[in-house]
Amino acid sequence: MCRPRTAHGVCLLLWATPLRSALLVHGLGRTPVSMFPLAGPIRRAGVRPHFFGYSASVESMPRIVARLKRTLTKRQPDYLIGHSLGAILLRLALAELPTTGVKHFFMLGPPNQSPRLARYFTKWGLPFRLFSGSSGRFLANPEDYLRLPPPPCPTTVVAGTAGPRGRFSPFGDEPNDGVVSVGETRLDDAHQPLLVPTLHTWIMSHPQVHALVRDIMTETPSRPHRDAP
Repeated sequence: MCRPRTAHGVCLLLWATPLRSALLVHGLGRTPVSMFPLAGPIRRAGVRPHFFGYSASVESMPRIVARLKRTLTKRQPDYLIGHSLGAILLRLALAELPTTGVKHFFMLGPPNQSPRLARYFTKWGLPFRLFSGSSGRFLANPEDYLRLPPPPCPTTVVAGTAGPRGRFSPFGDEPNDGVVSVGETRLDDAHQPLLVPTLHTWIMSHPQVHALVRDIMTETPSRPHRDAP
């Protein structure tokens, strides 16, 4: 409860309403600034955004996940939004927490299956190995994914489809966002993500993603989402 104030001779008693909160985690090689386009839609839904930053080139994946666990425990966010590697880091952190109060988990362009580009560049590209560190090695190892449990909360996966397709595309004719294919975003073989016509880099800026986040956060979802067990 706030302190009473007087306005025009009338005593006003203000009650502080606790705000719901969301934690946003950016992708590989990005910064929290890349997630700022979502701040407006989140605030309009009555939710306070918080941002988690990391550098995969100088921090090991276990260290990043440990920091993320501490942040989740301290802030107790109602919503999680992860872009690309950020979504996988959140999955890893959630797997090590006994309980969470997370109402919904948004995964934007997540490599929920080991992505072919990570496997290729880890094998042949020293710059990528230096740039991505142990996080890149995790992404390139399908066996690591076998030990990753599904999210323990309602989850929406969003996949982009504006990437190159055809003879000269590493994805062939498979829909993709330029970095991961639609198939690589699936939580399992039966899962169908929400498809958005955008590229990996800009998925958090797409109006359809903004509407999805706003609708679910205001508890009036207008689009389908997967409830993870």
